[in-house]
Amino acid sequence: MSWRTLTAEDLEREYSPSSCVGGDIAPFLGEYVSQSQAARDACAAAGLHVAHLRYGEAPRQIIHFVRPQAAGPVPLLVFIHGGYWQELSPDDSFFAAADGVRHDVAFAAIGYTLAPEASLDEIVAEVMAALAHLVREAETLGIDPAQVVLTGSSAGAHLAAMASIAPATAAGWRPKAMVLVSGIYELEPLLGTYINDALALDLPAAKRNSPALLPLAGAPRAHIVHGDNETDEFKRQSADMHHRLRAAGVEATLQEIADRNHFDVILDLARRGENLGEAVLDLLAASANAKEATDAEL
Repeated sequence: MSWRTLTAEDLEREYSPSSCVGGDIAPFLGEYVSQSQAARDACAAAGLHVAHLRYGEAPRQIIHFVRPQAAGPVPLLVFIHGGYWQELSPDDSFFAAADGVRHDVAFAAIGYTLAPEASLDEIVAEVMAALAHLVREAETLGIDPAQVVLTGSSAGAHLAAMASIAPATAAGWRPKAMVLVSGIYELEPLLGTYINDALALDLPAAKRNSPALLPLAGAPRAHIVHGDNETDEFKRQSADMHHRLRAAGVEATLQEIADRNHFDVILDLARRGENLGEAVLDLLAASANAKEATDAEL
């Protein structure tokens, strides 16, 4: 069913992820904070330095980065937080870092200026600038820019898709794969909802910032994920993006994860034994193995 058949009231509910968890998201936000601090503590206990990398002068133009004590350039897992482009930060987006370094994967959480202080066009540009900084500094950071998996949750999934697909990303650089969790990929349905109060999108802005409407041929491999306890519209958005990528010849998979909702599914980002974590770590391992095989042939 098309979103255009939904009433204004329906759209408000369908694009309110809290409607599936009783309206109270505070416990989930608290988990982001506590698990991010636990990850920092675990990194410190392992003797790892968590760096705050500046990619611009604005207060939120910062990347929280940690690298394992492993030889050679290592793969990188990049995470972009959600919050409807209006909330959250790298401070509460570090929860997957300890799991990553445990598997010899560097981790970066990207910050960006929030709406309404920044427009969505500006936010997308900031994310691309952050990725360009990581690629430019790859040798210094000890990471391999050819082995980057770019991930995001909710609004962060939208930003990860934009940064993976748009041809201007970091002077033509694209990640090896993108993992898009509970995202929105066509923004027009948001125009009449409360979400647009801070974004102030008009139709042209919504369309140019809709990754589903961009030319998708040549996009990186995609793994698209949502929890089973999410609204029909969030599920439809994921299925539609998956369909569009496959139609453009892009390798893409779609996964619904049982017993997870819009807010807690992302906490499994790099955990072995969890569906999402297994998929992400397997993508990183496949990327590293492919590089080793290529190096052996040279």
